[in-house]
Amino acid sequence: MCIKKVFSFILVLVVLCASTSISPVALSEAELSAPSAILIEPNSKKILYEHNSHEQRPCASVTKVMTMLLVMEAIDNGKITYDEMVTSSARAASMGGSDIWLEEGEQMTVDDMIKATVVASANDAAVALAEHICGTEEEFVSKMNERAKQLGMNDTVFKNCNGLDEEGHVTSANDVALMSAELIKHEKIFDYTSIWMDELRGGKTQIVNTNKLLKTYNGITGLKTGTTDDAGCCMSATAERDGLSLVAVVLGCNTGTERFKDAATLLDYGFANYQFKQLATPDELPKQVEVKGGMDKNIDIECKVQSGFVLPKGSANNIEYKVSLNENIEAPVKIGDTVGEVTYTADGEKLASYQVKAISATEPISFGAIFNLLFNALISL
Repeated sequence: MCIKKVFSFILVLVVLCASTSISPVALSEAELSAPSAILIEPNSKKILYEHNSHEQRPCASVTKVMTMLLVMEAIDNGKITYDEMVTSSARAASMGGSDIWLEEGEQMTVDDMIKATVVASANDAAVALAEHICGTEEEFVSKMNERAKQLGMNDTVFKNCNGLDEEGHVTSANDVALMSAELIKHEKIFDYTSIWMDELRGGKTQIVNTNKLLKTYNGITGLKTGTTDDAGCCMSATAERDGLSLVAVVLGCNTGTERFKDAATLLDYGFANYQFKQLATPDELPKQVEVKGGMDKNIDIECKVQSGFVLPKGSANNIEYKVSLNENIEAPVKIGDTVGEVTYTADGEKLASYQVKAISATEPISFGAIFNLLFNALISL
């Protein structure tokens, strides 16, 4: 009898746990060494954790995230191609720090220059790409700052395209997360950020990725490391598991080991406590709605739901939706007119709403409309 009671009690607990939203376990500041950090879900830009995320700081070669964003956009816009040649200027060849030892006049494809910039964090390759796209690094940096403003990166001022220490070259963990989320929309970048070892110059130059998490972290996809005297050890790390994509940014760590540990801690926290739920158009939404006073009795409708949300684990099972269609829809109705709304909530909190649109049209009933209908019917006989 006692065993049955214990079993019943356990069963009740299981049911309660399955039906109750689970709050994320807090991540304490003591678990991170980075003076500035943030964790976001890149599709929604939802912040899952932050600490001094708007503090302005240098970010070293993490700057190249914006450089790569402009490069990928230039490719998408047809301004450059992967296989065209980039010629190194004397200025590009003069860059210090991490480089691939470009010589003035040396040529490499855009593809190899991207590989050098992303994998080896080559400062010379970054400048060569910038000059190739805009003519000068200065003009390219102007475009970087313009793009930063478009993305809402209000803590950021770029002074160069590679992240070498320069007075006034600052950003924030928040802004790095924003530009990282934008860059990874270009999925081709993962072809480069996932490379561990590769070669350039027909095998004469070996390159190794500066992102050590590629060898140690499950689901890691990128993105960029950076280290200078002013910036310390920095990183924007991207990873994906079970459909959940995350961006973790740490700035100002004392060592590379701390940088990778902090990034992994943030990602672990995100994957342990959150999940991604893809929303779908409800099956209950009718294909048509009735129209009063129209030449057609019904019109076709649709609701495009293509978004998803990151939610605490357990909450995704509590998502509800409500379909609200306008009452007494009257003609005329044009294609694209809003005739209703679908609203999604989780645990009583509104997630999003999407408009139900007309995808067919109808005119009001009139003598002219009836005459035209009859005339067209007659001439088609």
